[in-house]
Amino acid sequence: METSEINAIKQCQKGDLESFGNLYDKYIRKIYDFIYYKTNHQETAEDLTSKTFFKALNNINKFNLNQGYFSAWLYRIARNTVIDHYRTQKNHSNIEEAWDISNNENIEDNTNNKIQLEKIKKYLQKLNQDQRDIIIMKIWQEMNYQEIAEILKKSEASCKMQFSRTIKKLREDIPIELLLLFILKI
Repeated sequence: METSEINAIKQCQKGDLESFGNLYDKYIRKIYDFIYYKTNHQETAEDLTSKTFFKALNNINKFNLNQGYFSAWLYRIARNTVIDHYRTQKNHSNIEEAWDISNNENIEDNTNNKIQLEKIKKYLQKLNQDQRDIIIMKIWQEMNYQEIAEILKKSEASCKMQFSRTIKKLREDIPIELLLLFILKI
């Protein structure tokens, strides 16, 4: 972790909650994107992002600087907030299908990209939630395996293996032009 991040966490844990603003500014977009990928709904993503940061602020004293990355702790809160949202949702949406792969608003305007995106989604729907999460975190969030492992509470080796196997499966299933769009983050 960066020194400024460590200092902000320590200040928050001492009661200076205004220091949380630095952490918020650093992670707001990443957490929003992560939640949006899982909900595919702007207002829901905004609401769940707010809840995530509220939970993080209320529980900042529970974060142990010696036991991992702050980002992984925050992503785990976000992931659990999304899971809780789908568990309590009245229409009982399938949490396994609660994902998206891009927040680029221009995709909606570009018909060709939208068609390609729909084709890719068909392949990604075959993946389980952990596989999709690892793909999203590794490719779109550009996280390292240690952070992903901490978020998913798995070993780094397990995450590497699952990512490798998932990419291999996608290479076998997805036509090369779609795979390139997928890996290049559309």
